[in-house]
Formats: sequence, C-alpha cells, structure tokens
Amino acid sequence: MKTNNSYAVFGLGRYGLAVAKELVENGADVLAVDNREDLVNDAVSELPVCRCADITDAEAIKQLGISNMDVVIIAISGSLETSVMATTLCKEAGVKTVIVKCSNEMHAKILSRVGADKVVLPERESGIRLAKNLLSSGFVDIIELTSNISLVEIDVKSEWDGKTLVDLNLRKKYSINVIAIQQNNDVSTDIDPTKPLETSMKLIVVADKNKLEKMR
Repeated sequence: MKTNNSYAVFGLGRYGLAVAKELVENGADVLAVDNREDLVNDAVSELPVCRCADITDAEAIKQLGISNMDVVIIAISGSLETSVMATTLCKEAGVKTVIVKCSNEMHAKILSRVGADKVVLPERESGIRLAKNLLSSGFVDIIELTSNISLVEIDVKSEWDGKTLVDLNLRKKYSINVIAIQQNNDVSTDIDPTKPLETSMKLIVVADKNKLEKMR
C-alpha cells in the first residue's frame, strides 16, 4: 500500500513509534522527530529518517522542513503546552492536517481551538489504527474483524453522488457489503438500495481488505 502523502511524527514514545512504523512499513515517507536523543537513536534502525529537535521552536520547525509535510502527528500527550505550541507552529507553517494525541477531553477541546484538525484519545484509538486510517485514503475507522476482513467507513465518492447502491453494484464489483449508512451523525441500518447517495454520506461496510485495494 503506497501513499503519496508525506508525514511527520512528533514524539517517539510507544504511540508515536507505532504510528511511524506502520506508516513506513506501508511505503509512506515519514520524518520522525523527538527531543530525546536516546529515543531517536533507538528508532533509527526502524525508521529511515529520524531527527532530534525541539518542536516548540519555530526555527527548528523551519529547519525540519515541516511546511512540506501533508500530515503531522503530534504524539506527545504529557505536556499540553508542548502540544499547543507544536500545533500552532505547524499550522502557521501551512501543514494541511495536524493530528494531536491528547490525554483528556478538556485538552482535546483546547487543541481543537488552537488549530488541531483531529484529536486522538489513545484509549479510543491505537497508533496502528490511526496509521491505517491515514493510509486508507477515503476509508476511515478501520476495525479488523479477522486477518483479512474489516469493518470500514467509506466516504461517498464524488462520482457516486446521485447514484444508488443498485447502480453501483458494490457487492459484485468489489465484494463489499453495505450494512449501514451514516449522514449528519445519524446511522441507519434500514437501507434503501434505490435511494440516491450524497457526498455527505458515509457507507459502513464489511469488506475484504484486498478488495478495498482494487476499489482504490
């Protein structure tokens, strides 16, 4: 699975390392950063590009080339101040998507207000799952049911807008079984296959992961 996006992971603790390794193993370009030299040295054997830097320093952010990154994952939940500063600097550098690990709901609200595009509470989402979501390109919230079958939320593509499930025939083309449709935070399992889809909808499906690649 190859992605064209470039990623930076700030913080090489257990969570950040899991995210970075999963991204690298799936062919992503990843810059791993931590201010602790021992963690950087430990990660060098598993991550091609590791740097020791202070992510709260604007000059360090510039030197790292963060403005060239598509996604930055800030995996440091121990210091709200550090996360806030790093988020602010990344957004000021023009990073499109900044994802921040946080320790509680209050910190999540604060980080959202200062510009975080997504906040992650580690008890809700593992680092590996986050990486898989990032790599899935329109396939979100992947939950592995077995080694090859997943429960996945799929964004309704623009080319599907106005078409029905009958028109798309996803089961025959991609071996995808739609079990629910989500729109405006409402999830319905009472699916009308003749109802036109909208891009504001998400399809909740059970699918073979290998077949998802064909769909991409």
